Amino acid sequence: MIFHSTFEYSYLLLPLIGFTIGLLASMMGSGGGFFFLPVLILFFDAPAQVAVATSLAATLPICIVGSYGHYRKGHTDLGIGLVFIIAGILGAVAGARFTSIMTAGQLKNGFGIYSILISIPIFINSRKGRKAADGETKTPQRIGFKSISRGTFYGLLAGVITGTFGTSGVAPVLAGLFSLRMPIKLVVGTSILIVLVNTVSALSAHFFVGKIDLTLVYFLTSGAIVGAFAGPKILAGIKIGPAGNRIRIGYAVAMIVFGVIIILAK
Repeated sequence: MIFHSTFEYSYLLLPLIGFTIGLLASMMGSGGGFFFLPVLILFFDAPAQVAVATSLAATLPICIVGSYGHYRKGHTDLGIGLVFIIAGILGAVAGARFTSIMTAGQLKNGFGIYSILISIPIFINSRKGRKAADGETKTPQRIGFKSISRGTFYGLLAGVITGTFGTSGVAPVLAGLFSLRMPIKLVVGTSILIVLVNTVSALSAHFFVGKIDLTLVYFLTSGAIVGAFAGPKILAGIKIGPAGNRIRIGYAVAMIVFGVIIILAK
């Protein structure tokens, strides 16, 4: 169901929030949906089902801009990405269905638990990142049994998470791509392409079984688009180096904090 909520003055903050999340997400290789959802629930009192669909819509422009930029730079493995995408489409549709039959409390607590659990592979990947290449290699991976089996598992999981919680589902995608020992830049570019297709699939499903507040979508995406364009340009001039692992750890800590807050929130 699509509807327009009544305008509130607090909505004037949404473009700024969208810009900030779009900027950071485009610099980190994710869609930003993880942060959109708790912001809408905690600070704007959006019902969980509405927040999920709105988060997906706000994530979409970030993914489109990021995918295009990384593709132009040759940081996308289309073969590996396709394996994740096919499984992700099925998972996203199933996840949207789960959202329609879950209560607001179940959805809220489920997202909180997911946020805490998914921080574990991010910590693990941050340790692997110390041994990873600098990411300049653009050679596509061979598509064999290992890549197909892992891509199907992680892609399906990412799709279910995207459809259920309205987040980018990027954590399972990154975990799967890192497990294939792909260079970091190739991981980021391929990941955001996978997240884009998962988001489109989940958002399409929510048009039929979910609740989409177009007023919130308009305000959020107006800022998110600008942030998504600015992020890659800023990142190009920054030398991250060893700080990349500290950034990942900080992101994981933020996920744990958000998860606890969501669970405890009434």
